[in-house]
Amino acid sequence: MKGKKRCNLHGGKSTGAPGNRNAYKHGRYCSDTLALERMLRVILANASAAL
Repeated sequence: MKGKKRCNLHGGKSTGAPGNRNAYKHGRYCSDTLALERMLRVILANASAAL
């Protein structure tokens, strides 16, 4: 079935949605969130060191 837009498994027309939009569902691993987590870790480390 080379050259045709059919699923190799069941022969349907769709081969799935382009891209992976499921990765954006919660935003936990976006760059802004990761930067915020790093900043909070530094603040908490400094606060615990001050005690």
